[in-house]
Amino acid sequence: MKILAFESSCDETAVAVVEDGRRVLSDAILSQADMHALYGGVVPEIASRKHVEAIAGLCDQALREAGITKSEIDAVAATYAPGLIGAVLVGLNFAKSVAYALSVPLIPVHHIRGHVAANYLAFPELEPPFLALCMSGGNTLLVDVKTYTDFALVGATRDDAAGECFDKAARVLGLPYPGGAPMDALAQQSAGGVYELPRAKVEGAELDMSFSGLKTAVVNLAHNAAQKGEALDRAALARDFTRAVSDELVPRTMLAAQRCGRKVIVAAGGVAANSILRADLQAACRREGCRLYLPPLRLCGDNGAMIGAQGYYEYLAGARADMSLNAYATRDIDDPVVSYAR
Repeated sequence: MKILAFESSCDETAVAVVEDGRRVLSDAILSQADMHALYGGVVPEIASRKHVEAIAGLCDQALREAGITKSEIDAVAATYAPGLIGAVLVGLNFAKSVAYALSVPLIPVHHIRGHVAANYLAFPELEPPFLALCMSGGNTLLVDVKTYTDFALVGATRDDAAGECFDKAARVLGLPYPGGAPMDALAQQSAGGVYELPRAKVEGAELDMSFSGLKTAVVNLAHNAAQKGEALDRAALARDFTRAVSDELVPRTMLAAQRCGRKVIVAAGGVAANSILRADLQAACRREGCRLYLPPLRLCGDNGAMIGAQGYYEYLAGARADMSLNAYATRDIDDPVVSYAR
């Protein structure tokens, strides 16, 4: 089964063709990162307009690279949530038009479910159940993945996402947007241990997280140093910040896996590319005897292939949408927009 998949939730326009949920026939991506770097972050209106300009050409490119024609497409999948609402609407509405024109099913895919499914493309042996640590720019979640389409949210950030905090910390350290990779590179230049940064706990909710205090602490450190004319050890601060993020994520992931009875753990999303976090997860899983799946770096960021992968399993579960399907800026991963066929 060949699925044409669309992803436009933030600043990457992506179109892919995926066969049977596991084989990538093409994955065309156009990033707007260089443009938004001028502003230090994504400008939603610009992102939406650039998606409009790019998506038709990328669709043609994806079909061409897959070596197939439109008539060979069996279904269309698209991100419907969460994300920048204008950006999501561009990809979703284009997908609707393609599905309608080709008279094929339209499959709605939750963006974070797509990040989890990116691992299916890299690891043919991976199957649910498992515990997923999902870390993208706007979302940080702990999810019990019971089946390919049965997800249970067991923990989440109460405020800022880890990826957002990386971008904000990078900005105050004078690093370019997006901040994840530059922060990782800078952190490698120091052993850290210089700055004491907060680790938050949510009373009564051991698996929930909070990153707003950490973000504020880094901003205040940088601003105070600038006001006093003091030198800031940028590499040490990047290292200590990353360690603080890891200290919030890794222990909670292991606790969640224990409570859910899972011995397989999957990382997903852009923050999963961070080398320190990857090493900490690997060490924790070795200690606890858990199997860890880390997506290759090319599949950590937003892409259309992950939407096609999850779209396949949504299709098998009976998920179908009509032309009334709307986009959502926020929606829980365990709250599907359509009912599954029984």
